[in-house]
Amino acid sequence: MSIPNHILDQLNSQADLISIIGRHTTLKRAGSEYKGCCPFHGEKSPSFYVNPQKNIYHCFGCSVGGNAISFLRDYENLTFIEAVNELSKQTGIEIPKEEQQNVSYQRISPKSITPPPIASSTVSAKSPTQIINAPSILSVSNSQEQSQNSYRDQSVHDNNSNSYDHYPPLAAYDSVPYATDTYEANYQGDDSYPPAWLTGDDDTAALYDDNSVSGKDGNLYELLEQIQQFYQHNLTIHPHAKHYFLSRGITEDIFETFGLGYAPFGWQHLEHQFPQDIEGLKALGLVRKSESGRDYDLLRDRVIFPIRDNQGRTIGFGGRALDDEVKPKYINSSDSPVFHKQHVLYGYYESRQQRADNWLVVEGYMDVIALYQAGIYGAVASMGTAINESQISRLLTLNPTLTLSFDGDSAGQKAAWRTLEVALPVLGDDKELRFLTLPNNHDPDTFIKSQGADAMREQIATAMPLSQYIFAYLSERYDLTLAEGKAKLMSQVRALTTALPKGSSFRYLLNNDIYQKLGGKRSQNKDAKDALLDFDGDMTISQQLQLCFLFQPRALVDDPIEAIWQQAGINDLQLPAHIKQKASADTLRPLAWEDLQDNALLDIVSTIKRCLNYLPKDVNAAAHFILSNVKPTTQETLSRDWGGFYKALTTRNILSLDGLVEELVSQLIERHMKKKIQDLVKNPDNIKLAIVRKQSQLLNDWLRAQQAEQSAQMATVKS
Repeated sequence: MSIPNHILDQLNSQADLISIIGRHTTLKRAGSEYKGCCPFHGEKSPSFYVNPQKNIYHCFGCSVGGNAISFLRDYENLTFIEAVNELSKQTGIEIPKEEQQNVSYQRISPKSITPPPIASSTVSAKSPTQIINAPSILSVSNSQEQSQNSYRDQSVHDNNSNSYDHYPPLAAYDSVPYATDTYEANYQGDDSYPPAWLTGDDDTAALYDDNSVSGKDGNLYELLEQIQQFYQHNLTIHPHAKHYFLSRGITEDIFETFGLGYAPFGWQHLEHQFPQDIEGLKALGLVRKSESGRDYDLLRDRVIFPIRDNQGRTIGFGGRALDDEVKPKYINSSDSPVFHKQHVLYGYYESRQQRADNWLVVEGYMDVIALYQAGIYGAVASMGTAINESQISRLLTLNPTLTLSFDGDSAGQKAAWRTLEVALPVLGDDKELRFLTLPNNHDPDTFIKSQGADAMREQIATAMPLSQYIFAYLSERYDLTLAEGKAKLMSQVRALTTALPKGSSFRYLLNNDIYQKLGGKRSQNKDAKDALLDFDGDMTISQQLQLCFLFQPRALVDDPIEAIWQQAGINDLQLPAHIKQKASADTLRPLAWEDLQDNALLDIVSTIKRCLNYLPKDVNAAAHFILSNVKPTTQETLSRDWGGFYKALTTRNILSLDGLVEELVSQLIERHMKKKIQDLVKNPDNIKLAIVRKQSQLLNDWLRAQQAEQSAQMATVKS
């Protein structure tokens, strides 16, 4: 059933949008509107406006906009139903009861609780761990799943459409590791029931009043809150459970922050504590039914991690076995009408409370808590399933850089790779994914204990960029000494990059970066040449090179002429003894920029080399710095062409001119050698002529080898 549009309109019009948004950013009146820094993206100059008359918001920086429902949905990551219910509470506007049924259940009248028969001395003498490790006895009846109502969530867009997304029925309950044939032998009750604090035999008052709301419908959120208090209370009266957290370095103030607790050993402690709420307990998956028809508690003798939604409400629980030998080590609540694993990130609420800026995806509850305790906010963990695209998109909205920290073992790295694949469709050019694998098989929890919080911050700051991670991951899986291995790696990279958003520049740049790492020339080389031709096809090679040096002055850090001279083997020229004896030192010295007899080019090269350590980081600013230091004639010529050249390259997203610079310098050297040979033929000097011809031969051989290698590698990439 859909919520009537008039109800949605009332909710949006009567919501206190200024107050809702004001919880997340400071709004100041600007005329008839309110203005502030956008909570959806980082900015220093306010461009986010809220119109209280129309009750809408809009950011002129990132173009996000909407109403109260869309803000709660998009920023606080609520489902449509959660957002509607929240506004209903704030405004007092009632939602049709059909929409509330998904969080309600039928309570039953309290019945007398008959303690189970006292276990025999043989059984009762066993420790909780011994009984937990007994042979598997329980399985779950499918009727439990069939008895649950399917849950429907509704999505809303800015036009207030009210179509529903249908969730499937609750997932089948996980089986519990106890064998059916030994159920009667092991399940003979336990002499701790009813518990002392329930019957009033100890000095702690019961946390729950059986008769307080007798006969009324129950609310799952309220029940979950009471269960959380019950578990948290149990932590205070079970020293061995409390010791577990203390031994892991967790301080008691964190107990309260995360609501940590303990589920006592016993088959039916929840039913004894909440006898009127059996249906609610079953709807939450915390009480299950075995094949023999007996109810049992899902979480037993486990420390408890309450799972909260984005509003801080408890929606489920994670339980960790106290004994590492007990399998599974972790058990999470089943999906329920209020808990859907694919929508929840553990630690998200607590991090938002601390106004976290940098976000880090980790593997487990303890990692989140250890980082939080160390003052490193923004760590979140998925609920036993891989983090999904919408969750990654939400985190990248909060900060354009997201770091993934997974264990260094095979399972951890596979999880990191799966997350990478999931993230690619939402990885726009302004977003960045980084990967952190801690040394010595540490996870964040153990690393902080071993090295401290500052060392952890340093690890996060130096996490590996996506491009490096892809190459590092794939290079371990293919033999890159073979053309076949390179081809397979490039094939997988191409498959990955097709998942990037349409129009992504990163797709092009990543393919070229990996291709270069495999030994190929940058295909940006061709694009850069095309840009030069489009800009001004009549420019000489020297003029093109001068503009390239302006765009990329770092190309002169290692002198290109010296590099080519060495790579071609000209610096180690092998000559007959009689020629070597008669050759002058000037004839054998390496080629220099002065030899090219190009005053403008020499002016640019010498100026850049002189100013390299003082250049601004911005490309355009660095170019103008260089131009201000060259001769007036050089400045006049290049200033006329620089603007168009810079625009031509940046429009094509060309970031590197390494290949083009090498090609242009090679052409200048080749022309210089040819002219020198012609001059020596006209004015014979046999010794010099023999040397220059030998140098020219080595240069030509090197150029042909370069072209052949590039052609072969391009064929490999295309295969």
